[in-house]
Amino acid sequence: SVVYLQIEAEVQRRKQLTHQSVERRAIISKCYKPKHPEVYTLQDSFLAPEFLEIERFCTSPGADLQGLLSYLESFSDKRIYRLPVFTEQFCHALVEELENFEQSDMPKGRPNTMNNYGVLLNELGMDEPFLTPLRERLLPITALLYPELGGACLDSHKAFVVKYSLHEDLDLSSHYDNAEVTLNVSLGKEFTEGNLYFGDFNQDPTPVPKYIEVEHVGGRGLLHRGGQIHGALPIASGERWNLIVWMRSSAVRNQLCPMCRRKPELVPAEGFGDGFTEPPREELPPPVNVCAL
Repeated sequence: SVVYLQIEAEVQRRKQLTHQSVERRAIISKCYKPKHPEVYTLQDSFLAPEFLEIERFCTSPGADLQGLLSYLESFSDKRIYRLPVFTEQFCHALVEELENFEQSDMPKGRPNTMNNYGVLLNELGMDEPFLTPLRERLLPITALLYPELGGACLDSHKAFVVKYSLHEDLDLSSHYDNAEVTLNVSLGKEFTEGNLYFGDFNQDPTPVPKYIEVEHVGGRGLLHRGGQIHGALPIASGERWNLIVWMRSSAVRNQLCPMCRRKPELVPAEGFGDGFTEPPREELPPPVNVCAL
């Protein structure tokens, strides 16, 4: 019964998250003065020239997986890929902006129960001008890499920045993401160790999982399946900031919730929710919901 009460309390807490987030965003929008307002709107100049080259290839006639793989670094057979995403200058400006926000007296929602330091980027107002266009520009890439996970129709996201330092969060234990495809970009600053490690895909566990380690490279992103079990090893010095974008395909998750592995039972939510959509009724736009379980 103690366990039941704990679960019920957690369900109630989660049901309040969206409403609390909307309230925080309203306060931040009204009261917060950005240090680098330009970083809130995605521009080509923020993107690494190599990313633009990959984008050109993927949107060209006859683009295929083999051709795309020649532009990417691949790790083992786990379908984990590294690609250039942002310039060093943009990473530096974004981290400065996030530090400025952290030092302000604005209300702050944390990314999840595992990350106590970091920023929910929708609360900063970055969803529409920055993150949605970034997700859409990744679609030609994810369509080739992850077609069976809805890579061509990733239609919502949850994006946040995580921060690791010696006196705050040091590491992150094994987990998988509430996402079909995850993008994890290293923003800096200076740090040692803190590699990511990857194990099995959550639907294909083995008795003795084989783990691989992947190093962070500034400005570069890792693309992986959301269901890939992974974690972050402890940093040894410095401070590490990463942009995480959980990308979701309603076409996939409407059939089966990736977290509870059941047909989702939905409750209304504001914004992107968890990326589930109701069947359209008449001509109303479909709301985006969260799984009630």
